Amino acid sequence: MVKRSLQASSIGIQQAKKAFAHKGWTQENLAFEVNLKTRQPIWRFFSGKPIERHTFMEICSVLELDWREITVEPPAEFIDREEFIQPPALDIDRLVQQVRSQRFDKIQDQCGILQLLDISRPVALNDIYIDVNILEEIASQQYLEITELQNLDPKEFNRFGLGDIDQKQIPGIQAVEKYSKLRVLGKPGVGKTTFLQNLAIQCNQGAFAAHQVPIFITLRNFAQEAKFTNEFSLLNYIRQEFLTSGILDPSIIETLLREGRVLLLLDGMDEVLNEQCNSVLSEIRIFSEKYHKNRFVATCRTAAQRLRLRGFTDVEIAPFTSEQILAFAQKWFVGFTKTNTEDGQAQSVDFIEKLNLAENWQFRQLVVTPLFLHLACWVFHGQDKFPTKRTDFYKQGLDLLLGKWDEARGVERDEVYRGFLLPQKLKLLSQIAAATFEQGQYFFEQRIIEQYIGDYIQNLTNMPMEAEELQIESEAALKAIEAQHGLLAERARGIFSFSYLAFQEYFTARKIVASHNLQALEQALGGLVSHITDPHWREIFLLTTTMLRSADSLVQLMKQQIDALVAQDPYLQEFLTWASQKSATIPTQPKDAAVRAFYLALSRTPRLAPHFALASSLDQGMFLDAALDNLLLESAIAESQDFAHFHVCADALSNILGIVVDLGLYKSLQQLSDQLPNYSQNQERFELWCKTNYSAWAEQLRMTVMNYRNINHQWQFSLEQQQVLQRYYDANQLLLDCLHSNCEVTPAIRQEIEATLLLPQKELEDREWQ
Repeated sequence: MVKRSLQASSIGIQQAKKAFAHKGWTQENLAFEVNLKTRQPIWRFFSGKPIERHTFMEICSVLELDWREITVEPPAEFIDREEFIQPPALDIDRLVQQVRSQRFDKIQDQCGILQLLDISRPVALNDIYIDVNILEEIASQQYLEITELQNLDPKEFNRFGLGDIDQKQIPGIQAVEKYSKLRVLGKPGVGKTTFLQNLAIQCNQGAFAAHQVPIFITLRNFAQEAKFTNEFSLLNYIRQEFLTSGILDPSIIETLLREGRVLLLLDGMDEVLNEQCNSVLSEIRIFSEKYHKNRFVATCRTAAQRLRLRGFTDVEIAPFTSEQILAFAQKWFVGFTKTNTEDGQAQSVDFIEKLNLAENWQFRQLVVTPLFLHLACWVFHGQDKFPTKRTDFYKQGLDLLLGKWDEARGVERDEVYRGFLLPQKLKLLSQIAAATFEQGQYFFEQRIIEQYIGDYIQNLTNMPMEAEELQIESEAALKAIEAQHGLLAERARGIFSFSYLAFQEYFTARKIVASHNLQALEQALGGLVSHITDPHWREIFLLTTTMLRSADSLVQLMKQQIDALVAQDPYLQEFLTWASQKSATIPTQPKDAAVRAFYLALSRTPRLAPHFALASSLDQGMFLDAALDNLLLESAIAESQDFAHFHVCADALSNILGIVVDLGLYKSLQQLSDQLPNYSQNQERFELWCKTNYSAWAEQLRMTVMNYRNINHQWQFSLEQQQVLQRYYDANQLLLDCLHSNCEVTPAIRQEIEATLLLPQKELEDREWQ
């Protein structure tokens, strides 16, 4: 009968105490390392009393001692199958091939397919998988000052902490080859599990690690099984896995492990519940140290990296590059287009072209992970365009992160923030987003974010909480939001932000829209329009407009705020009056506001006149004014007296005469054309004419154009006025973009706003009296 307990000899105890002192641990530390609930077995061990055989051996393993050397009279009949079963006398390479052959179908079934969200059928891994890149430096582990991050451009925001374009990246498989014990970190949806599945398939088919046998373990399943059997043993779990493939001899597993012929893939450290976490980590550590010749790859969410694995190297999955996004889209649309491959390829080209449009840059910031890229492809596949209301896309993305993604994969997580329902989580995130965005903060220190969370928790509970208890609750909630949902991310040590700027903007807009009554909503909208000239708030305006049940009040407040920008400057009012008068001379085919915008821009930036051809083609008068303004500009520069440049101006004047309808203007321009020297005249006569006549001729041309067409006024704006005008134009453009954002605005209000854009104050007041 094999003894179930072992005890240390007096000499063995001395060796054990020496090794224990060298570790610098307490007995509680050692109990934790051995995965014991109490330190009583540790005390019995050092006291020379018998303890359970398995525990005795684990203590010796942690202390790096040979249990046989310190045991009192190890029984001769004792046979530890895990240590002493000799492998069959056969070639190890042949054994690997035999085991892989027997387990081939199991691995293909376990790892060869994906079940994508909202897709009713499983998808072959090879049909959709794109090789990932790895970052060897993890940004969230760096120490940075928050001042180094606050001035980051919004378009660079989402890449920070995910790996800059120029940061060194290596292929994922290369990282696995480089490190024998690797832990792959990543945010939700970056493809950690799929990466491991691909490794298993590649190994199974002999394309990678051909000398090893792949074993894929979902750690949450292992933990659930261990809880049921009350035994956290990876070896026994692997034995059960092999039994399902018809491999009954346990010595085969031991042989493969002892010879380093196993590629062990451990997926989802973050998905193990807290109560089982220490036991699972301890078992992985002991197992990986005992069978150190093998190759180990584990995955974990970046936010849960506190779950350290001693001896493992941490790396992080990089965001998709443009090339990877293109490759994924091509595979996706070919795989899911129901007609043929050519149609799928054509739709992928259309997807990439529209994704790269300037107005879709927010989508580009999100689709750097497979999860959101799949969502974008799915939405585009059904509509052949990106949604006009970005809020719908953001809401779908948030639904994924707040639960649907875990639910679809059957992942149960610890509920840290007590009693928080989904609406309360949304409200908390909205308050954090609005408070930080209002202060211009994309990044915030951990203590600040915990204060916001603490204030919310305190307001949520009926009973006041002790400061220390509130601090603990706030810190736990922050870690839960980061680890479970991925909505807040630690970008550097102690510095957090929303994982995507789009989500901070969305939650900020949501806070405005979710005001609890009409008075609070009016106050919130008033606060919003105070930022009408701040470009950082542009997206908040657009999101808020589309989220409101009725955007009438907001667009009216925006219009009032915009008009007030220039209302107190008489010179700017004169400028707007001139533009309004010019628009009155144009037939009503183009909108009045568009005509006013054309002339305001033409007078401020005449060098843009050649680019107005499309807009001014709506009306011949606008086209003529653009051409005349450009001619005046060309004739006024110093090079105009150059022989070749002069003839360009002369040809332009000749072309303009062909479209002039006004008889008086035609005669005046024809007289000016007749005064020009003939092309056949030599260089000397031309230079003489230029020296004696050109200046007077150019001034006469300018006066003629100004008298007949009322353009080319020499508006002299101060630097401050130029800045005010720029803000005025940008704000009007924002207002138009809001109106065109598929928002709910009554037709009468929409028409009134469009009709009164860019009008001077007097005309606005006259319209009110009418």
